[in-house]
Amino acid sequence: MQEHRYFIFNKPINMVSQFVSSHQVPLIGSIDFDFPEGTHAIGRLDKNSEGLLLLTTNSKVTRLLFHGKEPHTRTYLVQVINQMKPETILTLANGIAISAPEGNKYITTPCEVKLVNKPSYIQDLTTKKLHENVTNSWITITLTEGKFHQVRKMVAAVKHKCLRLIRISIEDIELGDIKPGEVKEVTEEYFFEKLKL
Repeated sequence: MQEHRYFIFNKPINMVSQFVSSHQVPLIGSIDFDFPEGTHAIGRLDKNSEGLLLLTTNSKVTRLLFHGKEPHTRTYLVQVINQMKPETILTLANGIAISAPEGNKYITTPCEVKLVNKPSYIQDLTTKKLHENVTNSWITITLTEGKFHQVRKMVAAVKHKCLRLIRISIEDIELGDIKPGEVKEVTEEYFFEKLKL
């Protein structure tokens, strides 16, 4: 029986987290890397988000990671318009109401939110050019859930517009110095140990 394979991918912005689509959009399969048959993304990042995406041929990992008894953390680096105040950080960390399907509201689980002065996680921190009078902040949000475009909705709920959203870690697997569009293959032992599975 062929052994499963495991990959860490830095998904660029404007790419869909799929190998196949009926739409004409940039897909994971369009990058210059020879993925084995049966490779799929574990969880997703929406088209406008970027950063850490895990890929594997092991179909059991998604269930273990996202539907197991123990919740697993994921951390996002978020750029927002305007300076985020300490009391706003606290509001986000304590849990906040966001919109959910069918007109419902969902109260987010308390999480860890930190203000970041100079992000060191990503090499390329360019984004839309802001007007000289417009300020911005970088924060990290560490969650154990991911519902309904949650991070974007959380910052919108405290009146900040999300400019850039980068997943930088899932448990102890970090994006590190992997550049956008690059893939790093890791061992099964490393993958399971770092994800605490």
